Amino acid sequence: MENFWDYKVWGSVNLIAVLLLSLLAANMLKRKIKFLEKSLIPTSVLGGTILLVIAGIYDVFSQTPLFETKFFAENGYNTLEIITYHTLALGFIASTFKSSKGKLSKQRASEIFNTGVTTVSTYLLQGFVGMGITILAALVIEGFFPAGGLLVAFGFGQGTGQAMNYGNIYELEYGFVGGKTFGLTIAALGFLCASFGGVIHLQILKRRKNRTIQAVSNSEELAMKDIIQAKNEIPMQGSMDKMTVEIAFVMITYLITYLIIFWLGELLPGMRSVIYGFNFLIGVLSAMLVKQFLKLLKKTSLSSREYINDFLMTRVSNFFFDLMVVAGIAAIRLGVLKSYWGIMIILGVAGLIVTYAYNRLVAKVLFPAYCEEQFMMMYGMLSGTASTGTILLREIDGEFKTPAADNMVYQNFPAIVFGFPLMILATLAPKKPVLTFIILVVFYLVLNIILFRSFIFRKRTK
Repeated sequence: MENFWDYKVWGSVNLIAVLLLSLLAANMLKRKIKFLEKSLIPTSVLGGTILLVIAGIYDVFSQTPLFETKFFAENGYNTLEIITYHTLALGFIASTFKSSKGKLSKQRASEIFNTGVTTVSTYLLQGFVGMGITILAALVIEGFFPAGGLLVAFGFGQGTGQAMNYGNIYELEYGFVGGKTFGLTIAALGFLCASFGGVIHLQILKRRKNRTIQAVSNSEELAMKDIIQAKNEIPMQGSMDKMTVEIAFVMITYLITYLIIFWLGELLPGMRSVIYGFNFLIGVLSAMLVKQFLKLLKKTSLSSREYINDFLMTRVSNFFFDLMVVAGIAAIRLGVLKSYWGIMIILGVAGLIVTYAYNRLVAKVLFPAYCEEQFMMMYGMLSGTASTGTILLREIDGEFKTPAADNMVYQNFPAIVFGFPLMILATLAPKKPVLTFIILVVFYLVLNIILFRSFIFRKRTK
């Protein structure tokens, strides 16, 4: 029986409160310091960095790491990793519940398909470039983990949660010491590349092409396309608050997700760590099933009202993603990485260069009507997260007049279809790194033939 005054009762609550406090502090600093305001660094990244610096200073002057003190129940780092793990899936589930309305023309469908293929092609490019670096490093540094470079595809391409998931798998299953922290740090470097690289490109764009850069991200006004209270929806404040209903659907779906992965883990015990690492993907599939179930209820007249509201679901998903990023960066243990910093800086620079150059090429060739907008969105998303891509896009397309924002939303399905083999290859990489490297290169070339199909085959016809 726990006493309410026991530090174990308060530790997790204290940690979540500190994470949210860091977000508020970061938001205030961004508003007050011009350099930070112009840098476009996401508030969640700045908040996590603040905690990382404070924890580092505390560790220097204390024999006990900050997040291992009694104030955080002596288990703070594990709790941060758990928060990062769960909020990744919860954020994706909330995003999946949002409706996809309207019919697409043939051209728009092609642009969305191309965006999804570009997303996966960038993952592959980041993956084989990163693996090439770490395979060479393993030849020079005795005992270095040759598959570590593949985490660039997850850290840059997919963000904090996935980088930690696969870093954890490599650490537990294949003996990559500090794998979780390695993945989290790669993701943090990706955010910095997205923010500062995006700012530099915006300034070049402003000077060379005389484009107007709109400071929308700091505006007091928010252009809302989503409707807070649409026709036939449940009321905002009925017998149950509308936000409570949205969160309830997300959590129930996550419960279904757990039951599925628990069953799969019992069925395939040898792949348990991989299956649990796919919690976000199984969560997305579970959310799709729940959405279809709600539609079925409406068709059979068992339910006459709409329960899902896009605006509120966006707020829920953004909350989980903000918490994921700030917790993920705070969970970095700098001491574990003391022998990896040189390799990590090389990986970060390589990730920046290939992500920038490849997405620039694709935007120019395949999206000439809105090249800059498509590039800003893709570069931000594939070195940070979808929210980073949105922030950069809003600087030049504040009202989302171009299709770039819609491309980012609707490209998820083709990206998941083409991207799933990469997740399988990620488990092969530690066993056969050279073979995995070759497969990644071949897969990348095949996807680029698909991506540039109209350009390639039109040339041959001529």
